[in-house]
Amino acid sequence: MSGPSMHVLHVMEATIGGTRRHLVDVALGQVSSGMRVTVVVSTLRDPGFPADLARLEEAGVRVERLPMVRSIHPRLDLRHLRTLKRLLKELRPDVVHTHSSKAGVLGRRASMSTGIGVRIHTPHTFAFLFGALFGRAKRTLFRSIERSLARSTDRMVAVSSSEAETMKAAGVVDPAIVRTVPNGIDPRRIEGAQPLDVAVFGLDPDLPLAVVVGLVYSAKGQDLAIEALSVGRDLGALQILFVGPGDSAPLEARAEELGVASRIAFTGARDDVPAVLAAADFLLLPSRWEGMPYVVLEAMAASLPVVATPVDGARDLVVDDETGYLARKIQADAIALAMGRAVLAGKTRRQKLGAQGRARLEGAFTVDSMVMGLTEVYEEALDAHSAGAGRVMKS
Repeated sequence: MSGPSMHVLHVMEATIGGTRRHLVDVALGQVSSGMRVTVVVSTLRDPGFPADLARLEEAGVRVERLPMVRSIHPRLDLRHLRTLKRLLKELRPDVVHTHSSKAGVLGRRASMSTGIGVRIHTPHTFAFLFGALFGRAKRTLFRSIERSLARSTDRMVAVSSSEAETMKAAGVVDPAIVRTVPNGIDPRRIEGAQPLDVAVFGLDPDLPLAVVVGLVYSAKGQDLAIEALSVGRDLGALQILFVGPGDSAPLEARAEELGVASRIAFTGARDDVPAVLAAADFLLLPSRWEGMPYVVLEAMAASLPVVATPVDGARDLVVDDETGYLARKIQADAIALAMGRAVLAGKTRRQKLGAQGRARLEGAFTVDSMVMGLTEVYEEALDAHSAGAGRVMKS
């Protein structure tokens, strides 16, 4: 079956941050290529997401709003499973592409129950790997659920090569069904932004600035960034601007304890990331877990060097001393050393690193390459399904 004649149904509950961006870019790219595209999504996570859905509908994507929740909620989950089964029977898509944990369970179970659609799943990192977020019992449950569902999944999609390695090493997925399709962006969306006025947040625009962009919670490592700022010997007067939704009060209190409160600021949620990046000397990614961080792609599009922990995705994008600096470990002291290298490099060297990052992005991490890669995965799964069906009929 050729790509343009496909009907793809995406299911996603985690419509925030990078996963939100991924879904929107993929759906728009697929519908512009001639595919029929339906998205079944929750709108409970991000107040800005309905505007994205309006854009999708204007572009020709069918949008079904289903108020899925992140936590396990048996009665509500069963109701949503029934809705998904009804939609599958009505729409009969060729591909059921699920994203992240909750939608991965509900969407694949609906497809398995109805026998409709080849099943493609993108975990956007496995929840059972989040040791700092979930207890052992819950992670064991998540692992067993994923292992069970993986047996009936046609293809698993990793959004970076390093995430594919992690996925295979986790021991819940047959490595033979794992495919890598790197996230990509349209760099033109980042260009030409006027720098954010950081003085509004109490920071000095004449001093070096790192920015951390992402939801404020343990996985994104804002606490590690603050600790790194307090222990770094070569950071001079470096400041850090934290951008993203979430409760920053505990982190601000920690910064007070460490004596660096005057060198940090939190903006809360913002929709002007290009302006934030334009104001920075480098992007800092202090994450504990990632799949393929969109903000790193955005920084590269803005010709901004990146300092990052060696998490999935960042290891693919950040070439040490070529597009930025990669910390040796996911620890505050290692992050401090990497930030120190960026500060000591000076403005001219940072500009060169940023330019090299932009060139690397354009070579392999675009929306077009992402959409094309997913189409190839879909076609492979559909061809394998058809071949299998043919063998059953002959027997």
